[in-house]
Amino acid sequence: MDATEQSLRQSLSEKSSSVEAQGNAVRALKASRAAKPEIDAAIELLNKLKLEKSAVEKELQSTISGSGNGSLDREAFRKAVVNTLERRLFYIPSFKIYSGVAGLFYYGPPGCAVKSNVLSFWRQHFVLEENMLEVDCTCVTPEVVLKASGHVDKFTDLMVNDEKTGTCYRADHLLKDYCTEKLEKDLTISAEKAAELKDVLAVMEDFSAEQLGAKIKEYGITAPDTKNPLSDPYPFNLMFKTSIGPSGLTPGYMRPETAQGIFVNFKELYYYNGKKLPFAAAQIGQAFRNEISPRQGLLRVREFTLAEIEHFVDPENKSHPKFSDVAKLEFLMFPREEQMSGQSAKKLCLGEAVAKGTVNNETLGYFIGRVYLFLTRLSIDKERLRFRQHLANEMAHYAADCWDAEIESSYGWIECVGIADRSAYDLLAHSEKSNTPLVAEEKFAEAKEVEKVKITPVKKELGLAFKGNQKNVVEALEAMNEQEAMEMKATLESKGEVDFKVCTLGKDVNIKKNMVSISKEMTKVHQRVFTPSVIEPSFGIGRIIYCLYEHCFSTRPSKAGDEQLNVFRFPPLVAPIKCTVFPLIQKQQFEEAAKVISKELASVGISHKIDITGTSIGKRYARTDELGVPFAITVDSDTSVTIRERDSKDQVCVTLKEAASVERKLPMSLLTHNKKQSRVHLLDMEPFQDAFGRKTKRKRPKLVASDYEALVKKAAESQDAYEEKNGVGPSGEGGEEEDGFRDLVRHTMFEKGQSKRIWGERYKVIDSSDVVVQVLDARDPQGTRCHHLEKTLKEHHKHKHMILLLNKVSCFHLLETS
Repeated sequence: MDATEQSLRQSLSEKSSSVEAQGNAVRALKASRAAKPEIDAAIELLNKLKLEKSAVEKELQSTISGSGNGSLDREAFRKAVVNTLERRLFYIPSFKIYSGVAGLFYYGPPGCAVKSNVLSFWRQHFVLEENMLEVDCTCVTPEVVLKASGHVDKFTDLMVNDEKTGTCYRADHLLKDYCTEKLEKDLTISAEKAAELKDVLAVMEDFSAEQLGAKIKEYGITAPDTKNPLSDPYPFNLMFKTSIGPSGLTPGYMRPETAQGIFVNFKELYYYNGKKLPFAAAQIGQAFRNEISPRQGLLRVREFTLAEIEHFVDPENKSHPKFSDVAKLEFLMFPREEQMSGQSAKKLCLGEAVAKGTVNNETLGYFIGRVYLFLTRLSIDKERLRFRQHLANEMAHYAADCWDAEIESSYGWIECVGIADRSAYDLLAHSEKSNTPLVAEEKFAEAKEVEKVKITPVKKELGLAFKGNQKNVVEALEAMNEQEAMEMKATLESKGEVDFKVCTLGKDVNIKKNMVSISKEMTKVHQRVFTPSVIEPSFGIGRIIYCLYEHCFSTRPSKAGDEQLNVFRFPPLVAPIKCTVFPLIQKQQFEEAAKVISKELASVGISHKIDITGTSIGKRYARTDELGVPFAITVDSDTSVTIRERDSKDQVCVTLKEAASVERKLPMSLLTHNKKQSRVHLLDMEPFQDAFGRKTKRKRPKLVASDYEALVKKAAESQDAYEEKNGVGPSGEGGEEEDGFRDLVRHTMFEKGQSKRIWGERYKVIDSSDVVVQVLDARDPQGTRCHHLEKTLKEHHKHKHMILLLNKVSCFHLLETS
């Protein structure tokens, strides 16, 4: 807890005690029938103390919720967003007519379009630009695959039950909700209790089932719906189990992630890529998790879309050739050191973070930068996006480094993308379980001598000991890796025997020292065989889309000012409908023109909606704004249309014939169309003759120098001629003593054009101009500025623009530029 909150809680406790004491004093005075003035003074003091207590409560609430945006404000905002999304059919609960099922949602027409646009951009941004290999693997996965990956044993959450109704709840969510509600809404708790609750929130992820159960009992947490007591927490596997085939003998699961399909196909993908590393495989698909108590809309569901990348790289070389493209990016990062010391996220340069080791390697850093660019181009607010590094207790034992892209929403900071360096864990696990080496090779230009472990089973002794199982034991011994072999050798030398697990037999066998020979020897090799490491960016598409909805949502007053209208400010890139077409009034020729435009839009692949209802133009604009449509095309007549941009409300009028070419600029370049048109009008000028009279015949400049050396020579000759003419020599002969300075000879040309009449004409021109260009002499810019004119424009003509132009040509000798 920070010092401010602790001080405010202490102050509130003192104010509460003072109010209670003063209240008792007032009651005592009334009971003793004291004089009215004395009672009135006591009541006045009591009211003053209550006001002081209320002020401290408000300040504490503001501090807790941050910048005054309390939980009630967040809930009201979220309610407005969700209500608009469901009413406009972006998404709705599934099976609604049957009361629905928690954690399952349908995407409606605009929601499907937004999702399709996000996934299309994801493919363009990652798969196409990085030349990734896209695959599509099955959702039903055999148990053996998920057993090898660890999901069968470890993919669990702790669950509790209502002891009377049997309703299930996720234990850590109940504890988190209790702590959060106490901190945000109960302002009477002491500073010590608040600090304890914050500590619980910080370390809750590490609680065992026993520790979690103890905290639930300590705080008296009951079932939210019935207030009944809860059972002790116990693990619940989150995968949907099924059986493959009618016999039921092949168990399987609905995949909890898409990555395992890529890992088990590594060998084929590696050969397809020409046996070259690094390379990346990508997959978009459905994943399934049987959440205990799904909530928070699209943020925690039982079926969802994942987009995952598995980038395979040499573990000894994790540099990236394109890292320089993102190295200069600066954005909010939250390294574990800042988290541990209680600091907040801060802006860091990605290149510096990698150089200092905050981010483990260049490839991981490259994908962090690419994820940042992807999210911000979708219109995720840069100030509400941060990359948080996993704490040591959050990471798997095999992971080298992990970062989450977290987006702030009304629910708090939501993990939407995980970027992890998973080392070689997955490929090693599947290699061991399947007995299929999932490895890569690096061929050497010349043979190298390396030290290798040699394992030589003594088949005679193994045959006497294991008889028919000899082959299985020999194969298991030869399959040991270097670390396992050296550990066995050390144990055999110290104890003379060791228990060794033979997977094909499903049991441990006793290996004695005389049964196997393990040694190290130098050998020549022509290649290096290794298991690649994996860098994995994993995108929760539903979470990204929901956060996008919140970041793009806003309200604006209606034209009458009597209500607030909802607006989704989607960029054209992800907008479900790029533009709407409707006639200004209901006339047959207008409707026909609208249909022609609709046909043109369809022919160039622009999603649109045609609206020929008779409602007012304002209401139709409001409907399209609520769907996030960035452009509207209104048919004004049978020969012209008006194109309106949603956010700026700028409009551009074009003819019906021109509309087709303008429409083709949708959805990207129409934003600048109106600016381009305005820029042309800004620079348009009256003909020179109309403003200043007929031009005089221009003379061709007579150049006395063809190059730089000739110009220098000519300038030196002119200087010598001047000194000779005025009687000034290099040593001062024929004139006064040389002191390094001489009087500036003002040329007669500077006296030209300075009369009152000329200045009067100049002010007439200035008065009729929107842009004034003031040309300054590069030899003395400040001395040649017209300060009086600048002051006049600032005070009396603020709408005019002045451009200061530095004339560097005047640095040359006058004769050389005439």
